[in-house]
Amino acid sequence: MSGTNSETTLTAVDPLWLVAELRSDHAGETGAVAIYQGILKVTRDPCLRSFSQRHLQTELSHLALLSEKLPVADQSCLLPIWKVAGFLTGAIPAFFGPAAVFITIDAVETFVESHYQSQLHILENSGEHEVRALLNSCLLDEIEHRDEARDLSPNETSIFGRSWQWLVATGSDCAVSLARKY
Repeated sequence: MSGTNSETTLTAVDPLWLVAELRSDHAGETGAVAIYQGILKVTRDPCLRSFSQRHLQTELSHLALLSEKLPVADQSCLLPIWKVAGFLTGAIPAFFGPAAVFITIDAVETFVESHYQSQLHILENSGEHEVRALLNSCLLDEIEHRDEARDLSPNETSIFGRSWQWLVATGSDCAVSLARKY
């Protein structure tokens, strides 16, 4: 053995890593706000409007909390792109009705759950208790959003729906990778 403590390496959190992760979270919450704004711009369905307005308030709260943690200089320079992408991710399925929206929210929140869980795992022994508590709180809200959308979704998802879910998850993964860097 070379004398390095692999346990320290596995649990240490590099400040640059943390800034990049918080940047991706802030960008994601910016996109989430835009998703619900896109839905609300298109739909006239009262149930879907109520669902979206409630969830929009939660996402605005998450965005405000992350904005407090991440200085403007460290935020993604691609925020305008995340706003447009989020808006389209909400507006497009809203044209197809509630089932398409609920499938979309399920896909987005499933991705977000995995993303936050991964960050929380790395932060577990980091001493970043405040950041960990913030991300855990956001995670619990996102799981609630996913579960509500899943309960309201059709029992069977068409090939189009499954393809859309794949596109949303893949797009979310690409967005996180870019937001970490830019």
